[in-house]
Amino acid sequence: MDFLQLTGKNILVMGVANRKSVAWQSAKMLLDHGANVIFAVRSEQRAETVRKLAPESSVFLCDVESQHEIDRLAQEVGQSVDVLHGIVHSIAFADYSEGWLPFHRTPRPAFLQAVDISCFSLIAVSRAFEGLLDKDTGSVVTISISTTRMAAENYGYMAPVKAALDSSVCFLAKSFSKFSSVRFNAVCPGLLKSSASAGIPGYVDSYLYAERATLRKKAVQTSEVASTVAFLLSPQSSGINSQGVVIDAGMGTNYFDDDLIHDPGV
Repeated sequence: MDFLQLTGKNILVMGVANRKSVAWQSAKMLLDHGANVIFAVRSEQRAETVRKLAPESSVFLCDVESQHEIDRLAQEVGQSVDVLHGIVHSIAFADYSEGWLPFHRTPRPAFLQAVDISCFSLIAVSRAFEGLLDKDTGSVVTISISTTRMAAENYGYMAPVKAALDSSVCFLAKSFSKFSSVRFNAVCPGLLKSSASAGIPGYVDSYLYAERATLRKKAVQTSEVASTVAFLLSPQSSGINSQGVVIDAGMGTNYFDDDLIHDPGV
């Protein structure tokens, strides 16, 4: 039984870095369910990685810091398919080259670049693909984080950037509702083992703590995030719009777990 009804659907996946990334795990889930996955990546090096992972799929280059490249991507994708049924926006970047800094010392250029790449790119891509997205069943899914209200020092300014992304999801859903039924949602995972997390200072310690804070004492798996992405892209989730779906294995309700409170090492 084809529960997700994704067979033959054209889905654009943006942001694959390697086989550990949320974007690739989501793409693999979609491919396994019969979708026609189209990829957009930032560099030729990443394009080569994707071609090895998905040799039958089309791969396009797009640096989302350039509106020209986003518009070109929409044109190229439009030449390869008549309609796009979904977009996976799994793009984020933060420049931590100056090391860990208190939040109030966040460099302006780094913050603005992070907003541009991690948040505004969703708006720009949505606008560019407005005419190609299926007006009745189109679905756009971005990747956020489980909470932007927890001031994790080592995550720095990216939480406020993700908060802007979460808000943009709501405003895009409202904006597109004026002329279509295209849905916009965010998948908001807890801490993951991914290539993106490798550049965050002290991430391993945070990851191990988060794992202990989950109700099941097991960290969220990237495959679990991918399953939620696939569901939100499918017609089976037609009633879900303008939402952030948290995938944290119950961590958000378990910060005062007895084992954590009474552990002298915490």
